[in-house]
Amino acid sequence: MNPYDTAPKVHPDRRALLKWLVCTGGFTGTLALPGAFAQSQAPLASASEVWRATSRVGYGPTPQRVSEVQAAPSPQAWAMAQIDIAHAASQNAPRIAPDLAGFNMSLPELFQGVQRERQARAKIKAGTAPAAEAQATPRMDFSGPVDPLYFNRTIAQQAAAWRLMASSQPDTENPLLARMTEFWFNHLNVFVGKGAVRPFVGHYVVNVARAHALGKFEDLLLASARHPAMLLYLDQARSVAEGSRAGPGDTPRGLNENYARELMELHTLGVDGGYTQNDVRELARVLTGWTIAPQGSNGFRFAGRLHDTGSKLVMGRRFPNAFAAPGEHEGEDAIRMLARHPKTAQRVTLRLAQFFVADQPSQALLNSLHRTFLDTGGDMRQVMQTLLGSADFWAPENRLFKTPMDFACSALAAINGATERRHLLLTLGFLANAGQPMHGWQTPDGYKTDAATWLVPEALTRRADYAIALARQTSELDFLTPFLSSATRQTLAQESPGLRAGLAMASPDFMYK
Repeated sequence: MNPYDTAPKVHPDRRALLKWLVCTGGFTGTLALPGAFAQSQAPLASASEVWRATSRVGYGPTPQRVSEVQAAPSPQAWAMAQIDIAHAASQNAPRIAPDLAGFNMSLPELFQGVQRERQARAKIKAGTAPAAEAQATPRMDFSGPVDPLYFNRTIAQQAAAWRLMASSQPDTENPLLARMTEFWFNHLNVFVGKGAVRPFVGHYVVNVARAHALGKFEDLLLASARHPAMLLYLDQARSVAEGSRAGPGDTPRGLNENYARELMELHTLGVDGGYTQNDVRELARVLTGWTIAPQGSNGFRFAGRLHDTGSKLVMGRRFPNAFAAPGEHEGEDAIRMLARHPKTAQRVTLRLAQFFVADQPSQALLNSLHRTFLDTGGDMRQVMQTLLGSADFWAPENRLFKTPMDFACSALAAINGATERRHLLLTLGFLANAGQPMHGWQTPDGYKTDAATWLVPEALTRRADYAIALARQTSELDFLTPFLSSATRQTLAQESPGLRAGLAMASPDFMYK
């Protein structure tokens, strides 16, 4: 179900739209760029690098970003400089509009809000309080007090609105940091549709994915493992040693292997990482007692009485051992062991290369990234230096098709659209209908990012609809002209001025990054 299905309906000029898609081959299923950069005039040789830099080390060009890149010694130099800028930004609090800041309140406050909603709904069910009028329509105006009945939903909507703003407004968030935050959230996915998880997803985005985006991978992994969003999403909060007794506030259900399995299969080693089902079970035993703490500042606690203190063997390593005393440190040591494993380095760097370089990156690039990961202990700032400094990143043949999130945020960036909340609502509706709802992937593997998943005719039509609706009151985007092919510019010249901005963003040129 699309929670934003009441977003404004789109009624573009279908004749012009269909003409545009047909003349550019939009229904062929290949959407081959008609030499978007190669067939253009000579000055666009450098424009292609500006496009690549702003579209991959961010969400696309804006007049200000283009000026910044052109003022740098080279697009490559500008891109490399963004790594340290993004890292510094990740160590500071994010810029969040005051009316959206509720989603990043302290974890005890979030837990209290959840409890108040539960109590308010219980009163209505018991008939001791009048039922509030249902707020079926999502709103982007959060200036008033939060209705306790709709706390979870309001917090989730605030988080979704902020992510769109952070990913499309360079003044709100460094674009590379926004990119890395998206990458890590997707790699360590949690699902907003799981009720208990819902109010914590935005906090998880900021305080796990963003805060550790360019730090050590093992620190990121541990932050994820201890956050209530992950503890609740993969049921780790309920995993206890067999035969243990629950105390006040505990709601155990016995040994649960969900988190241990996904930690090995998706977060670290990969499905071919050399572990067995017995390793999964043993790791689950190691992690027993890791649960939530509603009153704790970080939302996590280790419940010793729920922990399996027996001997465990995970991938040939004994727990507890001389390096990890029984208890919470035992689990921390196991997670660090997995984070430092060569198979983890392979999996993480492959996904990073697919996200930033190509759907099928070269083995040479993968080898280089793998070495950097292992040599630096998973220091993602240095891994990104290797990636952005590689010839593969800048090679014209290494093309990437935009996901719906990429496309929406690049369109918002182009027209500075995130400054208007109606555009955010329109965008959330587009993302839901395009198959990539914000925080909405149910399974822990995260959204796919390859062209084979997203390059289909129906999806292209949705993109064109969205672009035209978004740019309806926007003048022509002249700063995009140097990045468009001659075929695109000729087609735009034949259309009415009122459609040109939207059609430029619906063009084949704009679909790639």
